[in-house]
Amino acid sequence: TMSANAITHRTSPVWVLLLLAGLAPAAHATPQIKHWTLDNGARVFFVESHEIPMLQVMAVFDAGAARDSSEKSGLATLTNALLREGTDKLSADEVAVAFEDKGAEFATSSQRDMAIASLRSLSDRDLLMPSVKLFAQLLSAPAFPEKSLERERQRALIGLQQNAQSPGDQASIAFYRALYGNHPYALRPEGTQAGLKAIVRDDLLAFHRRYYAGSNAVLAIVGDVSLREARRIARHVLGGLPRGEHAPAIPPVPDPDPGVRGQPQRISFPSTQSHILMGEAGMTRNDPDYFPLYVGNHILGGSGLVSRLSDEIREKRGLSYSVYSYFVPMRERGPFSMGLQTRNKESERALRVMRDTLEKFVADGPTEKELESAKKNLTGGFPLRLDSNGKIADNLAMIGFYALPL
Repeated sequence: TMSANAITHRTSPVWVLLLLAGLAPAAHATPQIKHWTLDNGARVFFVESHEIPMLQVMAVFDAGAARDSSEKSGLATLTNALLREGTDKLSADEVAVAFEDKGAEFATSSQRDMAIASLRSLSDRDLLMPSVKLFAQLLSAPAFPEKSLERERQRALIGLQQNAQSPGDQASIAFYRALYGNHPYALRPEGTQAGLKAIVRDDLLAFHRRYYAGSNAVLAIVGDVSLREARRIARHVLGGLPRGEHAPAIPPVPDPDPGVRGQPQRISFPSTQSHILMGEAGMTRNDPDYFPLYVGNHILGGSGLVSRLSDEIREKRGLSYSVYSYFVPMRERGPFSMGLQTRNKESERALRVMRDTLEKFVADGPTEKELESAKKNLTGGFPLRLDSNGKIADNLAMIGFYALPL
C-alpha cells in the first residue's frame, strides 16, 4: 500500500485556461481605454468611470520571481512586500496611519512575471492627492529598514515551514520543479530557506533600482477622474521614477527530455489523501490559440461540476470531491495543470482516469452541445469580470504588461 503520494505527471500539450483576466468582451461592451506613455517610458492605461466616487490605481513592474537568482530566491517578493515599510521621512506606522486617515487602501503582491502595488481611494481631491503622493513616494524611494527586513524574512521562513507540512504545497513545488527545471519559472515566489537567509538590505536596494523603473512599468487608472486629472496622477505616481532599462526577455521554456516525459514522480507524505498534479508547459498570454484553448478547457475541467473531468472522476466513479484543469498564461509558457485529491488506495486509478479523459478530449474534441454551452456560459458571465474599478484595472494592467491590443 502507498503512503500519500504527491504525483506530478507530464503529458503532451493540451487545450486550456485559467487566465489573469478573461475573455475579450464584445466591442460594444468594452470600456473606453485611453493610453499614453510618460517621458520615462512608463505606459499608462486609463478608463474614466463616474458611477462611484472612487479611484483604483495599479502599478505593475516586470519585477516578479522570474527576476530572482537561485542564490537569493525570494528577493522579488521581499522587495515588493517591503514597499509598505516606509520612506526616509515616514515610518511604516506613519504610512499606515496616513492612508487610513484618508480612507485609502495600499496593497502589494508579487508573482512569477510581475510585481504589483495598488492604491484605492475616494476621488475627492483633498483625500485623493495626499494618498497619490504618498503612493508615489513608496514606489520611488522606499526605506527598506533593516528591522522590517528581518521581520518579513522570519515571516517568510515560517511560511516555508508551514508549506513543508502541506501535501498540496509539496506537490505544487515538485510539479513546478519537474516542469521548468532550470528555467526562471521554476523559482518559487516565496523563496527558499537558503535564498531568504542570504538576502541583505543592499540586495533590496539594487533590485528596486534595477526593476522599479519607468521603462519597466505599467500603470492602470480606473475611476472617477477626468482624463486631464488622470494624466496628472500618472505623472505623480510614476513620473518620478528613473527611466532605467527594460528587463531582459525571459528565455523560452524548453521542451522536457523525452526520457522524462510521462514518468510519474511519487513523493511519500504522511497523509490519508493523495494529491495528484499532471500537466505540461502550456501557453503564453499572446498565444494565437488563446481563446480556443480557454473555451476548450472550460469544457475539459475549467467549469467546475459540469466539466468532462468532473463527470468522469466525481460523478461516475466518486474518486474525488473536485477535479480541475487550467492554464496560467504568462510571458513564456505558463503551466497547464490538472489536479485532484483522492484516497491513497485510489490514486493510481484516479490518475489513469484523468489521463484517459484528457487523451480522449485531445483526440475527439468537444461535442457541438458542449461547445455551444461553454460559449454561452463564458460570454454570459463576462460582464461580472468588469463590474468594479478593481476588475477593470486588473484587465488594463494585463493589457499593458503583456502588450495586448486595447
